[in-house]
Amino acid sequence: MNNNGHSTTTVAIIGAGPAGLTAAYLLARRGVDVTVFESDPSEVGGIARTVKHNGFHFDIGGHRFFSKSAEVEALWREILPDDLLERPRSSRIYYDGKFFAYPLRPAEALMNLGVANSALCVFSWLKAQAFPVRNPANFEEWVSNQFGRRLFSIFFKSYTEKVWGMNCREISADWAAQRIQGLSLGKAIRNALFPGNGNGNGNGEVIKTLIHSFRYPRRGPGMLWEACAEKVRANGGRILMGETVTGCTYDGERWRVHHANAQNRGGGMIEADHVISSAPIPQLLDGLNPRPSPTALEAAAALRYRDFLTVAVMLPDRGLFDDNWIYIHDPSVKVGRIQNYKSWSPEMVPDPAMTCYGLEYFCFEGDGLWDSSDEALIELAQRELIQIGLARPGEIVDGKVVRQKKAYPVYDDGYAERVQAIRGEIARSYPRLHLVGRNGMHKYNNQDHAMMTAMLCVENILAGREIYDLWAVNQDAEYHETASGDDARSGASGLRQVPRPA
Repeated sequence: MNNNGHSTTTVAIIGAGPAGLTAAYLLARRGVDVTVFESDPSEVGGIARTVKHNGFHFDIGGHRFFSKSAEVEALWREILPDDLLERPRSSRIYYDGKFFAYPLRPAEALMNLGVANSALCVFSWLKAQAFPVRNPANFEEWVSNQFGRRLFSIFFKSYTEKVWGMNCREISADWAAQRIQGLSLGKAIRNALFPGNGNGNGNGEVIKTLIHSFRYPRRGPGMLWEACAEKVRANGGRILMGETVTGCTYDGERWRVHHANAQNRGGGMIEADHVISSAPIPQLLDGLNPRPSPTALEAAAALRYRDFLTVAVMLPDRGLFDDNWIYIHDPSVKVGRIQNYKSWSPEMVPDPAMTCYGLEYFCFEGDGLWDSSDEALIELAQRELIQIGLARPGEIVDGKVVRQKKAYPVYDDGYAERVQAIRGEIARSYPRLHLVGRNGMHKYNNQDHAMMTAMLCVENILAGREIYDLWAVNQDAEYHETASGDDARSGASGLRQVPRPA
């Protein structure tokens, strides 16, 4: 019997992305009655889905399967035991007409930047070490502390402002702390000069930015999430595709989850003991009943998102680059990053003589770029590939545009206070409503962090109380990054463990 006197615990899950499907699978295999609502009519995986076009497969954003969590790594292997490839990690930066390996290779950077410019970069970094900005509040201050102001202006400013559409001084330092994960110029130089020491700082710490290989499903990340969805169904769970949750009502004992299908205009309602939401916070709060307070609604409405376009183009493979992706730090082109899907897995491309590049454009829904026609976007991608030197006129034989709304939660000034206000409201007024995942928590989580929030949420539900704090996952760059001295498994591997129970 559960806490409400029902013989079986029932859970409604909003969203079939990595967080939602992880929760659904772990609950279903424990005998919990699970229903997942996914607004997409055909694809699971959310931003981690794989798009297929004329035999080509491509990833939305690029998803390296590497985690410091032993539990997440084990779950990936459990879901897809025979189809995870070990792939080399390779990234570069395109700046001033030249390509730079990323992470930094000092000799190459010296040659490409020139001796004088490189010396100025090192002096700038030394100055930052001697006179850092105390308590850095924004992205510019945080990165300048780690790399020096000169390297910040060369290798971070242009790309970051393309991604976010805002000045680096308007972006919270929290984003840099999460995404750069403890890397600094000093650590990058040590890693380049002394690679035998491993991918870290010499103390057992694994720095994600410095990993040399990762796992990847043979035909993209969607392959894993499609397999996960099948396992949910095999364990008795339901996944309702094309169903959008329109509202969630709490009556003091149970939840009523209302949903609608845009294609057939039908709808329905189910009752549940728990609701797990990976939907964007404003969307969730707008449908809650009882109605949230004006303070919480205003905080949710003020949360911002950056949207995202992928323009995948197919062309003959002339071996021009074998990186997973290239960061484009050139302000004369709009593209922010270029993927080479064949380098993620050869099986992403049906013909060995061909390749598929994905040009990524960061934008806001409704702006000129977002509203451009697919034909115009493919033409733009062709012009910019030619300008960068990665294609010749007339080479592109096919293309596909994918628009991804709310791809990135924006870490602007005040976002943390808004999220905190919403967390407090939910904790006080909405029992057994759980927020997980990137958009569900408005946290720029990687796939493994989103999964971990779901895994801990499941443990809380099964325990009937909050034994784990989901918000502690990837709270900052120092969170469980180093091995625990009392855990032999962690000490041997450098893998991050889950948060300790309260």
